[in-house]
Amino acid sequence: MCKMDSKESELLMKTITTAEQFNELISGQQKVLVKFYAGWCPDCTRMNMFIDPIIEEYNQFDWYELNRDELPEIADKYDVMGIPSLLIFQNGEKLAHLHSANAKTPQQVTEFLAAQQ
Repeated sequence: MCKMDSKESELLMKTITTAEQFNELISGQQKVLVKFYAGWCPDCTRMNMFIDPIIEEYNQFDWYELNRDELPEIADKYDVMGIPSLLIFQNGEKLAHLHSANAKTPQQVTEFLAAQQ
């Protein structure tokens, strides 16, 4: 059985698979960035193509991704209406939200992140 090469972004961005894991991660003092995505989303695929250098540049955040179709209650709770969306959490609170309409280019993502520093 041959092993498929994993994308580097999967190494840089860990996956959240349960609500308990999500709640534990966002409750800490470290700023956590969560990318909400779905497997069928073409804009999410496009973001994956440019996000790695951004993750490396903005490494003050712990980066995670969450499939909104697998955990819809979390997406609903934090008003994630479109994907991909980037949300920043700290101490259990949502600090910032880059909505999908404004998350289409590397420049939009980096401007959002720069504004959070």
